[in-house]
Amino acid sequence: MVKNLFISVISQKEANRGSVEFQVFSFTNKIRRLTSHLELHRKDYLSQRGLRKTLGKRQRLLSYLAKKNRTIHGRMNQGKPMNVPATREDLMIVNMGPHHPSMHGVLRLIVTLDGEDVIDCEPILGYLHRGMEKIAENRTIIQYLPYVTRWDYLATMFTEAITVNAPEQLGNIQVPKRASYIRVIMLELSRIASHLLWLGPFMADIGAQTPFFYIFRERELVYDLFEAATGMRMMHNYFRIGGVAADLPYGWIDKCLDFCDYFLTGVSEYQKLITRNPIFLERVEGVGIIGVEEAINWGLSGPMLRASGIQWDLRKVDRYECYDEFDWEVQWQKEGDSLSRYLVRIGEMVESIKIIQQALEGIPGGPYENLEIRCFDRVRNPELNDFDYRFISKKPSPTFELSKQELYVRVEAPKGELGVFLIGDQNVFPWRWKIRPPGFINLQILPQLVKRMKLADIMTILGSIDIIMGEVDRLEYLKEVYGMIWVLVPILTPVLGITIGVLAIVWLEREISAGIQQRIGPEYAGPLGILQALADGTKLLFKENLLPSRGDTRLFSIGPSIAVISILLSYLIIPFGSNLVLSDLNIGVFLWIAISSIAPIGLLMSGYGSNNKYSFLGGLRAAAQSISYEIPLTLCVLSISLRAIR
Repeated sequence: MVKNLFISVISQKEANRGSVEFQVFSFTNKIRRLTSHLELHRKDYLSQRGLRKTLGKRQRLLSYLAKKNRTIHGRMNQGKPMNVPATREDLMIVNMGPHHPSMHGVLRLIVTLDGEDVIDCEPILGYLHRGMEKIAENRTIIQYLPYVTRWDYLATMFTEAITVNAPEQLGNIQVPKRASYIRVIMLELSRIASHLLWLGPFMADIGAQTPFFYIFRERELVYDLFEAATGMRMMHNYFRIGGVAADLPYGWIDKCLDFCDYFLTGVSEYQKLITRNPIFLERVEGVGIIGVEEAINWGLSGPMLRASGIQWDLRKVDRYECYDEFDWEVQWQKEGDSLSRYLVRIGEMVESIKIIQQALEGIPGGPYENLEIRCFDRVRNPELNDFDYRFISKKPSPTFELSKQELYVRVEAPKGELGVFLIGDQNVFPWRWKIRPPGFINLQILPQLVKRMKLADIMTILGSIDIIMGEVDRLEYLKEVYGMIWVLVPILTPVLGITIGVLAIVWLEREISAGIQQRIGPEYAGPLGILQALADGTKLLFKENLLPSRGDTRLFSIGPSIAVISILLSYLIIPFGSNLVLSDLNIGVFLWIAISSIAPIGLLMSGYGSNNKYSFLGGLRAAAQSISYEIPLTLCVLSISLRAIR
């Protein structure tokens, strides 16, 4: 008896272990243990983070229980007049963007809500498409360089780097050591500027306005360095095939070292202000979690991938430029939430400072561009160039023939893997230039992340992804064009079929008439005279309008219109159903015959209005032909159709 009672208690406890109430009870005990532990060890930040995470989970479970109890209470009181929201009924569709201030560009989200819970989310693109890939296929590499900074206009050095790296690898072009060091410095400064301008709007999205103003201090210093070296603050046009456009100016290295020392203090200030802020942690911790398998299956890269526990950085994997000569670490986290993505980007800014300092201290001398490559693979006219150099002093930019090969080149951009698939065709223009933007790939997982989350979490998750619509956008409105085409296809197909049938019947009638009368027949228009009917109609429309002087002008002009309009009206009064199917064939047949019989009246009106007996006889003859030929032919065809249908 006692044994059976003990077994029943154990089984009941095991059955309740998966319930929500049991989980709330376990989280409460865990919170008590962590609280007592933190009273003795106040600086155990890992336990503090675990406590906040447990508190958040328990709060969400309690909210779920309260909502469940309200629903059950409403079902029990269905007879009473109470307005209880029905879950998953009367869903609301909200349009976020492209004008939303937190949309990070012209992105539109169609969100389906059940109260505050997100049921579905559909990103809509196509508001910023500029055809960058097709522009590349009609420009030389040097001509295309000013365009590429518009992909990701916050990390412009990376778009320039991938644009010149592709032809360099295609043509096996060597880059001088000094130029490679300068490239690394510029790339890491651009990474810092991109992460800074991600941090400010991301904090503004979740309600913190102060960091948004702080990040512009360091960002403007980075742009000052860019302006001193390249002449431009954002759109630099600095990278060249085989090196860079210009060497670093005098004093630039010392100025950059001073910036590195100053920026490290700024990063520590951000960490004190943001990283341990309880309001910030409540908004980002445990929100938008991406597992390891999910990150790999979705093709994520950059901080999105490294925040899920995968140490993958192309600077370590591909070892392009001279990154393998510096001492730095790959920043990664294993939780996969929005907080982890924030920590990865903060750590990357510190590592970028380490790389810049090592590059500035060890930068070698020598040329900043491979000048020998200017003499190879150039399309030039010696006579014209000699004249230009001697008299006009016009020095055209060098052009490079891209060999007939294909390759894929990639770099580690601030947002992930930025790649270009290039196909050369022994021409100065690329035959194919396909861009692999990291933001476009990373944005695909957004609908999965926001499902079953709150409406306010959408901006947190979207901000943690870090997208720039200049590289994300694609031509989306083609779907609407295709939809319109498919709507018009059922309408245009019968019209086209009727037109082809009329042309074929007219051609056959003319051939038979010519054979009976033993003559060659009319002049042929088109192959085998198929287009002769169109030629006759065009000739009739543009023919000189001859009106009889003693006849009735109005009656003579109205007659042909009545003959043509009656035929067109015969198609309008036929009772068609859906998909152009006759709803009532019997009524349609008699209406068609009744309306088309008006056509001979128009012919008689034209003959009578001419005030000429020969024209009147011609009208009688045409009316007789219409009655004797066309109406019996119509009756024969319709009788066969009725017989087949019956």
